[in-house]
Amino acid sequence: MRPKRRSPSPSGSARVTDLNSSVGQAVRYEILGPLRVLDGDRQVHVSAPKLTVLLAVLLARARQVVAADLLVAEIWPEDPPRRATAALHVYVSQLRKLLTCPRRPQCPIITRSPGYLLAVEPEAVDLHQFEQRVAAGRRHARSGRHPQAVEQFTAALALWRSPALSDLRDGPIVDAFATRLEEARLECLEMMMESGLSAGRHRELVGQLFELTLEHPMREAFYRQLMIALYRSERQADALRVYQRARGLLAEELGVEPGRHLREIQRAILRDDDRFELPSTG
Repeated sequence: MRPKRRSPSPSGSARVTDLNSSVGQAVRYEILGPLRVLDGDRQVHVSAPKLTVLLAVLLARARQVVAADLLVAEIWPEDPPRRATAALHVYVSQLRKLLTCPRRPQCPIITRSPGYLLAVEPEAVDLHQFEQRVAAGRRHARSGRHPQAVEQFTAALALWRSPALSDLRDGPIVDAFATRLEEARLECLEMMMESGLSAGRHRELVGQLFELTLEHPMREAFYRQLMIALYRSERQADALRVYQRARGLLAEELGVEPGRHLREIQRAILRDDDRFELPSTG
């Protein structure tokens, strides 16, 4: 008796089966930096800018159908050509040729109304490894295994070569996707610093946290962590100066006062409160 064939998913998401047994295991897509495609140890050169944008959009919506009109708007943010849809078909054909070879005859780019879909397993994209390591770090942190959490968060951040898709942010889909990834990176940094403080590494984190407050002056979490690191290093005056710097920047740029967590730490330092001292491990 013949097995029943599965019909395509009506929701627009792809159920990837034998396609990635031949494609996804060999080809890797790296988006945590400028877009790269790796076929084993060999880099697949997607050199034409519009082909790179097309692939970036399909990766941003991996396993989902991206409508042709959205792809056109992303590839040509301004002044699309008169026959933009026909030109899009040509670019898709060219990209398919780049992503196939005799040992990988099936292409991951699937035509599905009203556009196209990139059928790749999550494991084929470096973002998946990042998310897996972040999840492992969270589990360690929740269980109080802070050195192991730091190790996982550090490994996650090591996957980043530069800002995600840093050369391809003209269109709304890629820009929104890259912004979300950058937020995930900063959140991972915050969690790594938090676990480092909980592991008693406050002295060694002072320099890095100071740099982070300069790189991300509107992100209060890094000020809070720097104040705690300085306070635990018996540098109360420096911690209070950090608060004043944060307060001045927030007032000048946004017209607001520091948030509750920063104010709590400032009051604790002024009272010589031990609430933010390193918890005893004995």
